[in-house]
Amino acid sequence: MTFNDTFLRSIRKESVDHIPVWYMRQAGRYQPSYRKIKEKFSLEQITEQPELCAEVTIAPIEQLGVDAAILYSDIMTPIKPMGIDVEIKAGIGPVISNPVRTLADVNAMRVPNAKEDLPFVIETIEILVRELKVPLITFAGAPFTLASYIIEGGPSRNYYKTKQMMYSAPDVWNALMDKLSDMILSYMKAHIEAGAQAIQIFDSWVGSLSQSDYRTYVLPTMKKIFTGLQELNVPKIYFGVGTGELMRIWSELPVDVIGVDWRVPLDQARERVGSKFSLQGNLDPAYLLAPEDVRFAEAARILDMGMAQPGFVFNLGHGIFPEADVDVLKRLTDFVHEYSARRLSR
Repeated sequence: MTFNDTFLRSIRKESVDHIPVWYMRQAGRYQPSYRKIKEKFSLEQITEQPELCAEVTIAPIEQLGVDAAILYSDIMTPIKPMGIDVEIKAGIGPVISNPVRTLADVNAMRVPNAKEDLPFVIETIEILVRELKVPLITFAGAPFTLASYIIEGGPSRNYYKTKQMMYSAPDVWNALMDKLSDMILSYMKAHIEAGAQAIQIFDSWVGSLSQSDYRTYVLPTMKKIFTGLQELNVPKIYFGVGTGELMRIWSELPVDVIGVDWRVPLDQARERVGSKFSLQGNLDPAYLLAPEDVRFAEAARILDMGMAQPGFVFNLGHGIFPEADVDVLKRLTDFVHEYSARRLSR
């Protein structure tokens, strides 16, 4: 089997035979094979075993026929060696026992060396690059999203403590942003050196900010990160949930792909960010539970908008949830490939 570079070519706005597709959280609890592994090992234990982690990463490629792999990991993986005591609790998410609230707390955090502190991540990437026949995407959490866990002590619905620091202690906030951005730059550079062919920065919860607050408290840090990664010459994807009102600001960032959640139609997303970016998205994951004709009709609508200009990758507007069905995702993948191939051959 030859290497399938459709994902990379589509991002570069080159000619493709079909629209590429991959899914956020495509390695996860909806897979029976994954659930069996999780009976024995936690997420952290899986990631610390490179051969097993590679197996989990590869499984959806074989099961679904998608055009890219995304490293099985968690945005909190590089946080622990920074000195943050984090535990991923089932049904809750990351829980922090030593939340960061003061400048002394920030100063106590260290920027890890991925090769020394997280060698299992680097080894997993190296295995995957040897074995995969599709591009490997690796990822990191963005500073705001990571900070929201680190400051709040766990998941939050309102991010009051996080915003309180932004507004009341900008020196502490800026120091934390600097520390997290240094970690992300070091971590992503190590991934790319190990062979990762694309990176995605997940800013899952930054949609809780206004345009003004994003521009003041987050944009400078995101410019630092993406500018620092430019010289490495791999596609850079930026994704967040509920971020439609931030997209015009995102157009100022040196990224290659804007991830779009399901709330913003792709034609409107293109109008907001301009034509220089490729787009990724944006089927509402809830359609995975819809009747197949309804699901395919919505996928076709999204594809028609996505293919209106070069530079499109089909994905969900957020991650796959545990109730999803492997066969449904496989048929959706096949539909995306077949429908887009027919359209592109006209």
